[in-house]
Amino acid sequence: MKQYCLALDLVDDPALIAEYIHWHKSEHVWPEIKRSITDCGITNMEIYHTGNRLFMIMQTTDDFSFETKGAMDAANPKVQQWEALMWKFQQALPSGKPGEKWVLMDKIFQL
Repeated sequence: MKQYCLALDLVDDPALIAEYIHWHKSEHVWPEIKRSITDCGITNMEIYHTGNRLFMIMQTTDDFSFETKGAMDAANPKVQQWEALMWKFQQALPSGKPGEKWVLMDKIFQL
């Protein structure tokens, strides 16, 4: 099993943040999105928020790769529709590359 931590910012608008949270309640996430997550080898995903900052923890199979996930997402029209909807709420981190959403974080401590 592998584990990854990623960060992303939301547009700093309370109404947009509330709507983003609404879309991420289990009953509102489209089934095709849940399937796209598990089909690529993600076994568990959690997203936390504070203010307008998001933090994601992903646990994956050993053979998971971001490149494969990206290719699968690019070929899936429903995922592309979801991602277009989510950009309404999201903004790249200042340290991110142009067009990059979630930024992989480096582990600096473990107990």
